Amino acid sequence: QVQLVESGGGLVQAGGSLRLSCVASGTIFGINTMNWLRQVPGKQRDLVALISRDGFIDYAEDVKGRFTVSRDNAKNTMYLQMDSLKPEDTAVYYCNADIEDWSRRIHDVWGQGTQVTVSS
Repeated sequence: QVQLVESGGGLVQAGGSLRLSCVASGTIFGINTMNWLRQVPGKQRDLVALISRDGFIDYAEDVKGRFTVSRDNAKNTMYLQMDSLKPEDTAVYYCNADIEDWSRRIHDVWGQGTQVTVSS
């Protein structure tokens, strides 16, 4: 079994920073692309950033220049450094990844989510 656990959310004032972490655990053979998504009540879950196993990165337009995604493959961990936060960044942030287990089966895995609240 494989799982993802996010941490690092919280309450911050506009203009502040937070760093989210997403740790994968279990019988992991390899992790392909890892994604950060966010969701506000009543809206769909939107992609914020992604990073492939070999380092390809992409961001949603509204976070470019403010958010930085990275990963440490040795630690099976992905990070999201969020700077210059705005009230509209308030959401539940989810980690998602395709994880290959020791049986070489690929699982679409989601974390439980972490709340980020930016006050004005």
